[in-house]
Amino acid sequence: MKAQEKDFALNYLKDPKRNAYKAAKDAGYAESTAKDASKWLNPKEPKKFKPYLKEFIEKKLAEIESEKTADAKEVLEYLTSVMRGEHTEQVLKLSDEGGQVIADINVSEKDRLKAAELIGKRYGLFKENVDVSGSIPVVICDDVKE
Repeated sequence: MKAQEKDFALNYLKDPKRNAYKAAKDAGYAESTAKDASKWLNPKEPKKFKPYLKEFIEKKLAEIESEKTADAKEVLEYLTSVMRGEHTEQVLKLSDEGGQVIADINVSEKDRLKAAELIGKRYGLFKENVDVSGSIPVVICDDVKE
């Protein structure tokens, strides 16, 4: 991949609207070339399609997504640390001078209990359904009075 193509791909990833034309212009391509930039990423345009560019962009998008998204282990570790009181939260308190200062306090008991509840639900510790089992007789009468 050429340096200019890599610049295009990185500009394309930075743009929230994913505007290929703008990314190509920002990478230094001429206007006439930039007009075809969207075709570089479209497999339905075989003459202009650049599969290595599309693959590079998809790989980078996957990396970005995995960095931004918490996995199950991370969520459980966070909930566990909150439940154990290892986290603090920031609140505003009045200072001696009459202003406000930011102070760290322990996470509330309510938040710790909620974290414990979510962990318990994850591991199926709480069963809210009632198990009704056994035989129930069914009686069918044909003597119906109107």
